[in-house]
Amino acid sequence: MKSVARRGIHYLHKLNAEHIPKDVLEKGQARVIEASLTLIRERAKLKGELLRSLGGVVASAALLGVPLGHNSSYLQGPAFAPPFIREAIWSGSTNSTTEEGKDISDPRVMIDVGDVPVQDLRDCCVDDDRLMNIISDSVKIVMDEEPLRPVVLGGDHSISYPVVRAVSEKLGGPVDVLHLDAHPDIYDAFEGNKYSHASPFARIMEGGYARRLLQVGIRSINWEGREQGKRFGVEQYEMRTFSRDRHKLENLKLGEGVKGVYISVDVDCLDPAFAPGVSHFEPGGLSFRDVLNILQNLKGDIVAADVVEYNPQRDTADAVTAMVAAKLVRELTARISK
Repeated sequence: MKSVARRGIHYLHKLNAEHIPKDVLEKGQARVIEASLTLIRERAKLKGELLRSLGGVVASAALLGVPLGHNSSYLQGPAFAPPFIREAIWSGSTNSTTEEGKDISDPRVMIDVGDVPVQDLRDCCVDDDRLMNIISDSVKIVMDEEPLRPVVLGGDHSISYPVVRAVSEKLGGPVDVLHLDAHPDIYDAFEGNKYSHASPFARIMEGGYARRLLQVGIRSINWEGREQGKRFGVEQYEMRTFSRDRHKLENLKLGEGVKGVYISVDVDCLDPAFAPGVSHFEPGGLSFRDVLNILQNLKGDIVAADVVEYNPQRDTADAVTAMVAAKLVRELTARISK
């Protein structure tokens, strides 16, 4: 699958090397990048103007899709996730009210600014260094339009690095990060890739974008994961001690003295019984209610969030994991909006 997914970009790299003048390629890339950012900018501007005209809105969650999967070490299906999550969010099988009683059809609770066109950019030979900058720029564009706060739909977990970086830079300082995952994703450069989906939190911590990083749901961690955790002062809560840690994790208070709280939810934090549509099955995980208890009881100003690593290519025929990811998004929007 990996070779199939990368065939187009490899072919264009070959064309670049053999046939396309460098200046022609660079000018074409610049046009595509600007068009991509312009579309997000105009959507965010329109939604921001609407909310400001309504008045009284402190924060509204803005969905931003980042359909990126090529930094996955195993399967690349998360690249296809955003439209499936959106479809599930608006599924007729449920109503539009969150557990807190907020209506997501109200723009004061949630709006949508579309997707970063990752594959279009890669088809133009945009490399990962520039792609990460484009993702960061897209997040900042959304944050430019008060009162929008980004909720990013992945995509694999590599997207969390440019998103957290953008949030921290835009707010002018570090945030506290609550990271729910089966894996710590803190390798220095997994398989030699500094942007691997197994490495975003190494980039976040070494960049100083987070003061505290709490990792919850961990149950697949090796020596390097623990050593990297010690290096960066990460608070790692493993599932083998969850019964002991439950009370603390369900009563977290974060964000004091920094610019707020960022939440990153990898769908595989859940036990596969609750979320089979993921690339990496890791039994012994959190229940869905465990996750909601942690999120709903958290005290702190949530400034942005992401939901990542849903893989529709491994989901059940009735897309049960899409509904799980959608409810995570819905409940996060309820916590963010005010």
